[in-house]
Amino acid sequence: MKRAVVVTFVASLVALGPGWAGSAGAATLRVAPGASLQAAIDRAAPGDVVEVERARHDVNLRITKALTLRGIGRPTLSGGQRGHVIDVQAADVVIEGLIVRDSGHGLLEQHAGIVLRPGAHRAVVRDCHLVYNLFGLWIEEADNVRIERNLITGLRDVNSPQRGNGIQLYNTKRAQILHNRVSFVRDAIYVDVSHDAVFRGNRLHHSRYGTHYMNSYRNLWEDNESYFNRGGLALMEVRDNVVRNNRTWGNSDHGIMLRTLQDSTIEGNVVAGNQRGFFIYDVEFAVLRNNLVVDNRIGVHLAAGSTRNRVSGNDFIANREQVRYVGGRDEPWGVRPGEPGGGNHWSNYRGWDRNADGVGDVPYEANDLIDRLQYRYPVMGLLMGSPAVQALRLVGQQFPVLRPPSVVDTAPRMHPTHPNWSAWRGRHFQ
Repeated sequence: MKRAVVVTFVASLVALGPGWAGSAGAATLRVAPGASLQAAIDRAAPGDVVEVERARHDVNLRITKALTLRGIGRPTLSGGQRGHVIDVQAADVVIEGLIVRDSGHGLLEQHAGIVLRPGAHRAVVRDCHLVYNLFGLWIEEADNVRIERNLITGLRDVNSPQRGNGIQLYNTKRAQILHNRVSFVRDAIYVDVSHDAVFRGNRLHHSRYGTHYMNSYRNLWEDNESYFNRGGLALMEVRDNVVRNNRTWGNSDHGIMLRTLQDSTIEGNVVAGNQRGFFIYDVEFAVLRNNLVVDNRIGVHLAAGSTRNRVSGNDFIANREQVRYVGGRDEPWGVRPGEPGGGNHWSNYRGWDRNADGVGDVPYEANDLIDRLQYRYPVMGLLMGSPAVQALRLVGQQFPVLRPPSVVDTAPRMHPTHPNWSAWRGRHFQ
């Protein structure tokens, strides 16, 4: 009998895993409806779990020790439109399973549903609904935080400039922002001076920017979806970022803005139905490859000395203007001389492929004389198929003095690499 008890005890320790010793003394405190939640938090010891039964709690909480605050049946914590609803001032805090709502509306005070103060390292916020707060989550100087599977909606009944951001990161490192749904805020995710973070699987819509990066390095933006915003993704003053396999569509201005960016990779993204697919301004030493740019008013707006970039393997299909280029000399895109394979696919390419190797025999030029005239006089679009306009285009090709600087792809691909590109047509801003 004694041997059976010992075996059961040892088996229990094995089941707890290698961290059992640190949690062996942890207690669970249950907060019933009507009881004081702040009192339970104050009474808890570091490492304890505070469970909140389903009810409405009118609170402005402060957490100053490592603990877990867990909702049972998703209780509601309301800040009464004053201050922060939950103010975390300690490391290793876990918040999960709550409805957190009704923060104050003071933009100067930056009121938030949940604020992670400097030093709140390794905080976890998951499976919460943060609704009708000025800022959903404000995270400042807190490293290694994990924000996942939260629903965040802002002040839907006020104009965008009076809203806060859904998730705001300032001066953080190694954050993980995963599988959140954010809408009706100023910027769904705002990232400032925050490095080495991962943003994956988030859905961002009906905001000013889906994501707004400033002065942030070595971040990964992967498998996110941004739609029905003013701008889907804006990266400004950044370097060493990877933007991979995202979908940004139906935004009223741009799908992806790259402004003052260096040494970054933008690959495998779908950019569809935006006013401007890419807006590229002052970008150098970037790689843009295997992106689908389809059915935008302008496929790429390229300006401000954006040069020395590698742009190949992309599909530019059914954009009303493939490239609007502002520059004083030709900008080479596609593969470099002597490299195997082709450059980009252009749906309006008028060349040929006599040896059937899949690569056009004549270069693609994005901006000729007719394109420039159409930028200035859009009504010319009605005449694009006329013999007179085609003759003028031919004259411009034969007399270089009339030829404007252009994006030039010396080896355009004859066929797209995205076979299902037509599924992305018609997804415009609503």
